[in-house]
Amino acid sequence: MQLYAITHRRLFSSPDLLIDQAAQWARGGVDFVQIREKDLAVADLAALAGEVVGAARSSGSRTRVLLNGPAEIAAATGCDGVHLTTDLPSSAIADARAILSRAIADPVISVSCHTLSEVERARNEGATLAVFAPVFEKRSGSEAIPGQGLDALAAACRVAETMPVFALGGVTAKNAQDCLDAGAVGIAAIRLFASEDWLSLRPSSSARKSAI
Repeated sequence: MQLYAITHRRLFSSPDLLIDQAAQWARGGVDFVQIREKDLAVADLAALAGEVVGAARSSGSRTRVLLNGPAEIAAATGCDGVHLTTDLPSSAIADARAILSRAIADPVISVSCHTLSEVERARNEGATLAVFAPVFEKRSGSEAIPGQGLDALAAACRVAETMPVFALGGVTAKNAQDCLDAGAVGIAAIRLFASEDWLSLRPSSSARKSAI
């Protein structure tokens, strides 16, 4: 099971705790850390990205750090790639890859997908991986957002063909295996990784699959 942690700094009482958590994710075998702090100013986002990258690198792990933001910032701060939404121009994946390739040899392009057509588009346009959501019901404030279910996740994995798919939305330590059984290579989450529940999902050093 591959693990994809998504940051939400407001779940931590201080920025330092988020950086410490990123280091723990890397030490614990998390494959990807997505920096998702869309409300930050460019300079602050770049500073945070640099710190998260430094925390991940200090562990000596293979954790890859992705920025939910401009590819130029990702490249300048040492990130391994970017996370994109599907409402971007059709050239977005190729453009991001071209920018990142100037800094790293094999950039990761992660894409948010909510429909089968979005999965197909991400596959056809050369994304490294897709994050399919929401699989299970999730809450946004007081609002309950219904999940699409495991059958929809399984269909997304079939459409993706060889492109890996991560399950996102209402994913917990208890239902993570169901996502793998549906065809996902792993799970992505925010709150799960802000708690200690994710520790039960850590792969052993001997059984761990290589990251994408």
